Amino acid sequence: MPSRRGGAEICPLAMGVDLGSSGIRLAVIDAQGQVLAERATAYLGSLDDPAGWQQGLIALVQGLPAQLRHQLGAISLDGTSGTLLACRSDGTPLGPALAYSLACPEQAEALSALVPAGCAAASVSGSLARALRLLGPLARERVGAWSATDLLLRHQADWLMGWLLGDWRWGEEGNNLRLGWDLRQQHWSGELKRQAWAAALPEVVSSGTALGPLAPGSAAALGLPGSCLVVAGSTDANAAVLAADPAPGDGVTVLGTTLVLKQFVTEPMAAPGLSCHRLGGRWLVGGASNAGGGVLRQFFNDAELERLSRQIDPSRPSGLHYRPLPSRGERFPVDDPDLLPILEPRPVSDVLFLQGLLEGLARIEAQGWARLRQLGAPPLRRVISLGGGARNPQWRQLRQLAIGLPVLSRPGLAPALGMARLALSALTTAAPKMEEPAPPPEIP
Repeated sequence: MPSRRGGAEICPLAMGVDLGSSGIRLAVIDAQGQVLAERATAYLGSLDDPAGWQQGLIALVQGLPAQLRHQLGAISLDGTSGTLLACRSDGTPLGPALAYSLACPEQAEALSALVPAGCAAASVSGSLARALRLLGPLARERVGAWSATDLLLRHQADWLMGWLLGDWRWGEEGNNLRLGWDLRQQHWSGELKRQAWAAALPEVVSSGTALGPLAPGSAAALGLPGSCLVVAGSTDANAAVLAADPAPGDGVTVLGTTLVLKQFVTEPMAAPGLSCHRLGGRWLVGGASNAGGGVLRQFFNDAELERLSRQIDPSRPSGLHYRPLPSRGERFPVDDPDLLPILEPRPVSDVLFLQGLLEGLARIEAQGWARLRQLGAPPLRRVISLGGGARNPQWRQLRQLAIGLPVLSRPGLAPALGMARLALSALTTAAPKMEEPAPPPEIP
């Protein structure tokens, strides 16, 4: 609720935090949705290091002007969908996280016994497969200071949300679909609840749920008011959709380290490699390829990408037929952990090589939209592009040719902005209840 300082009314601000594939970003907005500050940093460590997530967030928030930090009323986080770690009930990691791009083909038989075929968790590229890999060595080493009753499985955004709250019990529904959460039935799929490790699964809450104020230690570390609400966030791709605010008939492509496609539909859909979320009361489907800007950076730095791209003529095809995956394995538009990259032959011309890579990425995107249409998604009228790749006009033209639809570039609409909007919405809803901050939740 608004407060007064020196006779002037002060409205709380909202912060969104995006834990992406390559780093952390934040955005702060006012009650009218205007962006007051944005910050970004690379991970302090690697994507699989939870301590780096926490330290990076602290560094970013502490770098904000004090007057903005002191006015923050709500914070919400998104994370890479599928990056999973095992931790104790007090949040202490039991090892590095397993990144979203890691497939676990050795878990195929175990998955078939746990969840129905065709659901999001049935893929060897999903979170459940990574959970089974994490559980294997932990089960064999169940000695010392922890046991199966002191074990949690948490995704990246949920773990950091737990640190903010001082309570790791919760998980946001969108982040847990590929772990086995059934969004329509509102329970864990198949045989999951009957497993000896079922207590490691989170209590699932909807995106946008206000869970309580910051824990005192987290508030002190960040330099934020203790009354600041922690709001359940979403996945990084869903956060980008919230930032884009698409109209009916719009598809959203996030051109980051990976290539992510999202589209609103009237009815939920299910298929291997497909994600189906509920966002703002609507069903959102899509998929994430392992291909994306990360492949380009294996060969070129940002300055080279900009210089070489300017020399590409999109109207003259390269004649190359690459499959620009960063390594073995793909999630969408095909769910195949053994699919191999095709990055040869490499021509002498770097311009031609880059054009071939961009054409390959455009083909994957076109195949992704065709796959969604085949599964029952409505036809698109245009595609909105987000992420760093949306700044490349030559790539936009190549994609437009491959997709056969108008492609709009909106590189400034970052996922952190989507999370800030979600936090602001929850703050507005909770305002009548904020005369006195709610007490921290009790840890069971």
